[in-house]
Amino acid sequence: MKRDEVLAKATDATTERGKKYGTPEDNFGRIANLWSAYNGNKYTPRDVGVMMMLLKIARSCESPSYYDHYIDIAGYAAVTVETMEGKNDADI
Repeated sequence: MKRDEVLAKATDATTERGKKYGTPEDNFGRIANLWSAYNGNKYTPRDVGVMMMLLKIARSCESPSYYDHYIDIAGYAAVTVETMEGKNDADI
């Protein structure tokens, strides 16, 4: 699979998920709030994106040839950047 195909699949996946789960900032914000409430640490939408990418990396250790992991990582990276748009380092 070529990189443009990977990125196209990631774009399709994140666009479809956006219809189901709301904007990336809203969805990642909700997840961050729930994770923060669960263990008392403060999480941001950026933290959610990074940890979701780490989850996919961990899964890829078990099945390294399953392309879905890498497509999802590309999608999470794009969504994470979108949640950071217009914010400075102190807000991320």
